[in-house]
Parts: sequence; C-alpha cells; structure tokens
Amino acid sequence: MDDLNALLSSGGSTALLAVRGREVVFARGFHAHRSSVASVRKSLIGILYGIAVAAGEIDIHATLDALGIDDLSPLTAQEKQATVADLMKSRSGVYHPCVYGMEPGRPVRGSHAPGTFWYYNNWDFNALGTIYRQETGRTLAAAFREQVAEPLQMQDFAAEDVSDVFGPQSRHPVYKMRLSGRDLARIGRLVLEGGRWEGRQVVPEAWVAESTRPLTDLGGGRGYGYLWWSAEANAPGDDLATDWPIVYASGAGGQYIIVIAALDLVVVHRAADVDNGISHARMGQILRALLRTIV
Repeated sequence: MDDLNALLSSGGSTALLAVRGREVVFARGFHAHRSSVASVRKSLIGILYGIAVAAGEIDIHATLDALGIDDLSPLTAQEKQATVADLMKSRSGVYHPCVYGMEPGRPVRGSHAPGTFWYYNNWDFNALGTIYRQETGRTLAAAFREQVAEPLQMQDFAAEDVSDVFGPQSRHPVYKMRLSGRDLARIGRLVLEGGRWEGRQVVPEAWVAESTRPLTDLGGGRGYGYLWWSAEANAPGDDLATDWPIVYASGAGGQYIIVIAALDLVVVHRAADVDNGISHARMGQILRALLRTIV
C-alpha cells in the first residue's frame, strides 16, 4: 500500500477507483467530479456506434464516398474509399488536417491506401462524429444521454458534458466529453459484462467482443480494436501491461478505464488537469501497485 500511496501522492493523479463486481475495493480522490476524459471519448463513441449498427442505422462497410463525407480540401478518390470500419480501426489512410490534429508524424496524404496502415488519427475520430450525427439524426449529447447514461443510471452526467468544438482546419468538429470517475466505472462494467447492465443488453455482446479484440497488432503484445486498446499478459510493448490481459480506454494526461476480465475488475484513473497529469508509464506503475494491494 505504501508504494501505491507514494505514486498517487507524487502529482498528477486526481482519483483512482477500483470496482470488483459491484463492490468498490479501492477508492481515493474525487469520484463525483466531472472533468475532461480526453481521448477516452473515442471508446465511448464506439459504444454508440455498436448500438446504431445493431439498429441498422449505420453500415460500417459503407465508404466515405457513399456517405458523402468530404472536407474543406476535397478528399481524393482513394481517400473516399475508406470505410467506417477503417476509421474505427485508425486505418482510414486519410491524412487531412483536422481539429485537434496530431501534426508530428502524420503521413503524407496518399501515402497509404485505406485499410492498409494504422495511424492514430484525429481526423478519423472527428469524422466518425459527423457520420454518427448524419446517419442517426441524433446529436452525440442526446444519444449518449438516452442510450448510455440513462440505462447505466449514471450519477453525475449532464447533457452539456458533451459538446462540439469547431476549427478552421476541417469541417468535422472534435467532440469533447466530461464524465466523473464513478460514471466511467459503469462503462467499464458494461464492457466487462459483454454490454449488459443489470440484465439489460445495452450494447450488443458481439460488438463489445469485436471492438475490444486486437484487430490491429501493434507489436509487443499491444493491440487496437474498434476504438479500444488491448494488451496481452505481461506485454513487453505496453507500459500498462499486468500479469493478466487487459482492455482499456486511454486519454491524455492519465484518463483511463481499464478492464481486467480475469479478475472481474474495473479500474478508473482520473487527472483533472490534463496538461499536468501522468504518463502512460506512470499509470502502469500505479496499476501494478494497486493490483499488489487488492489481489
């Protein structure tokens, strides 16, 4: 316990919460406080996609061309062949400027055909927001409230916690989300229980299984599915790895939902000040210290 307390006290961490079954087995910090989830938002929109796909509202095999998706600088014929599934796997091959863009390391436009190359790309994620709104007729705020927050009986969520931020780089805004730690823990339980919550199938079980398995092998035991990360037991390529396989959502500065199915465990870490949070490696140290304490 001393090493865990030292890690949590060394700066950046706002809250750490661990839930086994429906029992809180560790809690430190402010779990009702709503703050930015950063890129965890991408895994959360993946849940909305699973519901919409099952309802026949979105075809993940549809191309950007078929959906009429374009941008300020027109997409090329090759780029328009990217499918919704390619975007969800970060394999679109579309390297267009985007709101909250990741300029360093971005490939040259046209350098990779859709579906052939993995690049963690905010253009893909922002365009998924546009496609969702276009194809379902719902805002992300309304959809998340009605299809996730209400069924999961979230304690702290408010509709204004989901908003769009526009920029001059692209016609596709970035969608921003704030949630509390205890509400994020509900998402973790939803994933761990195959999309079910208190006996209700909120998200199709097959979608949860498909989206959390490593559809792309990133090497070193690390993988990427449909907007969710995974790591094999003791994966050498992931600083978050443990003695058990994990599935997780990750956001800048230390925002995490970590699911360890073998232990029936969900771990949520928050850093309210995203710019002064913790690194991925530090999260790995915290996670392993926590497991030494509670397992």
